[in-house]
Amino acid sequence: MSSDAPVWRWLEQARHDVVVRGLVRRLDPGASGLLDVAGNDYLGLSTHPAVVQAAVDAARRHGAGSTGSRLVTGTTSLHLELEAELAARTGAETALVFSSGYLANLGALTVLAGPGVLVVSDSANHASLVDGCRLARAQVRVVPHGDVAAVEQAVADWPGRSVVVTDAVFSVDGAVAPLAALHAVVRRHGAILLVDEAHALGVLGPDGAGACAAVGLHREDDVVRTVTLSKSLGSQGGAVLGSALLRDHLVDTARAFVFDTGLAPAAVGAALAALRLVDDARIADLTRVSRALALAVGVPVTAGAVVQVPVGDPVRAVAAQLACRDAGVRVGCFRPPSVPEGGACLRLTARADLTDNDVQRVAAAVRAALAPVPPTPSPAVRPASSSTKEPCS
Repeated sequence: MSSDAPVWRWLEQARHDVVVRGLVRRLDPGASGLLDVAGNDYLGLSTHPAVVQAAVDAARRHGAGSTGSRLVTGTTSLHLELEAELAARTGAETALVFSSGYLANLGALTVLAGPGVLVVSDSANHASLVDGCRLARAQVRVVPHGDVAAVEQAVADWPGRSVVVTDAVFSVDGAVAPLAALHAVVRRHGAILLVDEAHALGVLGPDGAGACAAVGLHREDDVVRTVTLSKSLGSQGGAVLGSALLRDHLVDTARAFVFDTGLAPAAVGAALAALRLVDDARIADLTRVSRALALAVGVPVTAGAVVQVPVGDPVRAVAAQLACRDAGVRVGCFRPPSVPEGGACLRLTARADLTDNDVQRVAAAVRAALAPVPPTPSPAVRPASSSTKEPCS
């Protein structure tokens, strides 16, 4: 059917609205030579020789794909090895690997919540948590970003079971959630705290165990964590960290696990190798680079790897992103619906392997891209004169 048929007129209007609002996206394969501060390879491990070799070895041993769901043919010995090492590294009783962090959040929320359950969600939570709330068919209360008092009010007013859900490190502004205060709330009211550690694993806490470990919550029985393998570990996939009881129930009932093809062996092998390379030295380098990058571009320093440069207007943000690209630097650009209206920004991500010269190059590109454009001067108007002589210079 032709795309200009009457049945597709709604799509033409929808596309027009996206264009008018400056929200057109493009699939950009990147270009060689660009300095990348847009991706999430925080520790620079995605191209580490040991990580790449582990992916190759796993593919040769187990094949290019897992060939089925985890419950059929999609579980290899590598999957179980990775789960055991993830649990040991993060202080969890068990881990369960999903094919993406997105699906790990969907699986966790749809199992932990449901009809008659209240889910209290931070307004800045990642889209995977938002979608998990919706799919859980629970009663959802969205509270202002980082507002612990609003969380407590919502939980205190609910007569039944509650789940409080939050990012550990928020993906746009890099803020760390007030985890200790949120845990105190759930402990007082007999609720559960679900924390998405996507941007905290390998970045915060002892041995990179995450934000919960950094504040001593990694062994609490009322805290459940999710992680991704695609950021600090430079691979792909996700996992839920929790009790053996929860893991068993996820295996039996989480649709995002039961009906999804298992994570490809190459990704499992790469994540396992990367996990073994995470150490305090790499984390210290990342922290140093993140601080230097924030100071160089003149924005507040955050505890994680995310550095947000507010812009406001989405059209200006895209223009700044393209200007940085022309200067040889690849930066992220967040626009609605990823951020609220008027909240468009450039998003820079620190990497442990960036040099001081790299940081200064990024900062110079960002400052130039966002520099105010001087107004074009109006042509000078010469005052009327009866003299035919040119004025003195």
